[in-house]
Amino acid sequence: MYRQEPFCVLLVFCEEALGERRRLLLRGDFREQWQSSGRMTQQGAVLQGYNNELVKCIEDLCMQKEELNKQIQQAEEEKNKLQHEIQVLSEKLECVCENLAQKVASRNELDKILAETEAAYMKILDSSRTLLNVLKKEVGSLKHIPELKTTVT
Repeated sequence: MYRQEPFCVLLVFCEEALGERRRLLLRGDFREQWQSSGRMTQQGAVLQGYNNELVKCIEDLCMQKEELNKQIQQAEEEKNKLQHEIQVLSEKLECVCENLAQKVASRNELDKILAETEAAYMKILDSSRTLLNVLKKEVGSLKHIPELKTTVT
């Protein structure tokens, strides 16, 4: 496909150039340049060399375009792959964030329960200490009371 296009363009260009030269020859402007057949052969060889070089350049450009198209396709595939991975990772991140938020909320609730429990336990300790002190005073005051003697008959 690519090789046919440059040749078609080249043929159209050559036909236009030859048509222009024929018109100029008919006018007589270049009559002297084309009189010698050896000179025409030499110019034909030069033209053929230009043509070959032009065709090679066009083929090289086509090959570069094909290579660039391959690289573009690979880059687009890589881009699509990375976008898919980003989407998957974003979904995973969202799940992890939700899970983390639930765990943080649970931890905060446990911290609150622990703080309330520790406060209640401290009250119990204070009450126990107060009760113990009161009990010790009561027992101490009982020692000052004379013992009741019971008579057994």
